[in-house]
Amino acid sequence: MPVSVVRFNLVDPDGTPESLSARYQAAVEMAVYADERGIDTVQTEEHHGVANNWLSSPFTFAGAVLGATRRIAVTVSAIIGPLHDPLRLAEDIAVLDLLSGGRLVTVAGIGYRPEEYAQFDVEWKRRGKLQDELLETLLKAWSGEEFTFRGRRVRVTPRPFTQPHPLLLVGGSSQAAARRAARLGLPLFPSAHLPELETYYKEKLVEYGTEGWTMMPTETTPLLHLSEDPDRSWAEYGAHFLHEARTYASWQSGDIKSAVKSAASTVEELRAEGVYRILTPQECVAQGLDNYVLHPLSGGMPLEEGWRSLRLFAEEVIPAISAG
Repeated sequence: MPVSVVRFNLVDPDGTPESLSARYQAAVEMAVYADERGIDTVQTEEHHGVANNWLSSPFTFAGAVLGATRRIAVTVSAIIGPLHDPLRLAEDIAVLDLLSGGRLVTVAGIGYRPEEYAQFDVEWKRRGKLQDELLETLLKAWSGEEFTFRGRRVRVTPRPFTQPHPLLLVGGSSQAAARRAARLGLPLFPSAHLPELETYYKEKLVEYGTEGWTMMPTETTPLLHLSEDPDRSWAEYGAHFLHEARTYASWQSGDIKSAVKSAASTVEELRAEGVYRILTPQECVAQGLDNYVLHPLSGGMPLEEGWRSLRLFAEEVIPAISAG
């Protein structure tokens, strides 16, 4: 059965404190609606210091969603691992795991924007070592046992609900990420469809004598918006998708691989490219995707339009793909 996802990054280039408050509250209400209608996962992410107000505190948002819902999972994909204090992150994830009964999924990457490291006074060149320390610390901390951290003895409590530990995946598109995941026996979450990286990861699992698995995007992982009139929606709201696509693309160097990377510079190019798709419910079902990722508030989308998209997805697409 296909996996259904509602993605939120809360981008709003024209946001004011009042409008952003309304957007954040609407996103939680949308998550509750999605939970009640059988959607599998809310997905969110982390970026810092972005002029368009990209979400910077994904675990705070995840806590609000998990507290308001009863069934749906929340995937934080991805955190920028080296920017987090390992002990505090272990505590935060453990508490969210307890509150939610194990519905939090965390993907830990190392990011690709040096300016985010500069903002937190974290040395860019040490990001690999810091990521190793973070992941190793999380796994030790969640055991509930005392261990040595930076030369001192520490213990993290309470222990999480999920045993042996909350679901933690290593994100990225490099062999270093695959080696890191294999060495620690953690699942790998490639940032794009990279079968060669999965092969390398499996080789490293054998080499390290560990076990793991891969959660890899398919070759086509479009971001979806539902409309009864796609032509009208592209004309009225295409600029929101383009803003987000161009922002994201501006961060991507040539060696960064992403399932949702766009090269478009106009709305017309974006529509033709297919990374973002505005579809009728019938067209959406006909896509035959493994993952249906709805992005109802993309690029500062008006809340009422986001709700229209989500309702069409929940009421017409979810029943059809669930019936399979």
